[in-house]
Amino acid sequence: MDECQALIGYAFLRRELLKAALTHTSGANTRGASNERMEFLGDSVLGLVVCEALFLRYADYQEGDLTKIKSVIVSRKTCAKITKSIGLERFLILGKAFAGVVEPPANILADVFEALIGAVFLDGGYDAAKDWILRWIGPEIDEAAKEAMGNNAKSQLQTYAQKEFCDTPRYPVLDEQGPDHDKCFKVAAEIGGHTYTAVWGRNKKEAELRAAQNAIAEMTGQPLPYPAT
Repeated sequence: MDECQALIGYAFLRRELLKAALTHTSGANTRGASNERMEFLGDSVLGLVVCEALFLRYADYQEGDLTKIKSVIVSRKTCAKITKSIGLERFLILGKAFAGVVEPPANILADVFEALIGAVFLDGGYDAAKDWILRWIGPEIDEAAKEAMGNNAKSQLQTYAQKEFCDTPRYPVLDEQGPDHDKCFKVAAEIGGHTYTAVWGRNKKEAELRAAQNAIAEMTGQPLPYPAT
């Protein structure tokens, strides 16, 4: 328990809560002794903390954008990812059915993250749970918001291009570098015969999103988010 607490960065006043949060139904004597109820509670606390963070950080985003970002952050995929990044899988209390399993299924990894949130909430209250959640999920919020902004940029650019130029943006690849398994791509947005400032991306999708943001910035007279290099 001491090692686990040091790893997650939270010291429990009621250590039995930590043990319960780590206990899968397969490893519990009774279903009530598993982390299912804490998972239920933690899921709600996670949703509230993420909603509050998005509302305060991104004042210009509309409800639809905030909802999309939230769905990514609180997804089972993201929760399982964080559990793995912390290294919590080796502390899970599992039944004999999982003997010899190198890595538990993603749904179990997601459950334990939500259960831990519930445990911290019960142990230290909302502020403690909020601080703990944001410590681990903060980077996920920024990444999801950045991707949503990029996706929104492509949608905005297409709407504007069709309205003003009766044209649809194209994103030709101007250059590429690197080995086949790790290529970078240089892409520019083209509308109505005009090519906007090109940008590099770690893959075609990222390059297209950045190119759209550059095109919007040029059209509106704003500084380029991705200046030419």
